Amino acid sequence: MDNNHINSINISRNKIEKVGECEAIILAGGLGTRLRSAVPDLPKCMAPVNGKPFIGYVIDSFIKQGVSKFILSLGYKSEAITDYIEVNYPDLQVKYAIEEEPLGTGGAIKLSCSMASEENVFVTNGDTLFDVNLSEILEKHGDSTADCTLSLKPMTEFDRYGVVELKADKSISSFKEKQYYKSGLINGGVYVLNVKSFLSESLPQKFSFEKEYMEALFLTRKMIGIEQDGYFIDIGIPQDYLKAQHDFANNREV
Repeated sequence: MDNNHINSINISRNKIEKVGECEAIILAGGLGTRLRSAVPDLPKCMAPVNGKPFIGYVIDSFIKQGVSKFILSLGYKSEAITDYIEVNYPDLQVKYAIEEEPLGTGGAIKLSCSMASEENVFVTNGDTLFDVNLSEILEKHGDSTADCTLSLKPMTEFDRYGVVELKADKSISSFKEKQYYKSGLINGGVYVLNVKSFLSESLPQKFSFEKEYMEALFLTRKMIGIEQDGYFIDIGIPQDYLKAQHDFANNREV
């Protein structure tokens, strides 16, 4: 990390012990164009899975592990999501970061981080569920004084995802492009992000978190990866949406 960046954030990071000290940002502004045939006219995260909007499973997975505060990043048809939250989670501590125009994943996270009240936030996608141990990744994030911690899922025989490679100290050594891999670690889409560090970056209003933050800065920022092998599903394409229907209809619990 360069000295200018260290000076710009000028923060001390203590060991983090409680998941409840973090807020969770859920990115829920996606249009879900690839799911149009299966889920017409809804934000992607509102796609029903076994009779329940998928975002409900994501929220429940965080609540189950002690997270009590949420920031929902919304865009397309945001009222469908806010109405669902108000009816089904009336006591939830929630803020809404609503995009007036699409900001990309990075811009959405940046807007949401500007509303955060804690030093660190979890970040995840409203259309992806990865059953990670939040306490573990949060503790390792704090112990390593990381700017960003990624949850990584081991996979075999895949071509839909790129691969993340780690050094011995768990820092990121490379991001590999999507292609066929016999085995590897994929980005599971659950992050811990140091808010002050992230907001100090000179990033545009609209940008890709994956390309213009992580892949562009991992060599000069402290980014680590934590491997976990919990249940993972991304409903972004019709075949995996159907898989989620099958999984949860058969009492898949997260």
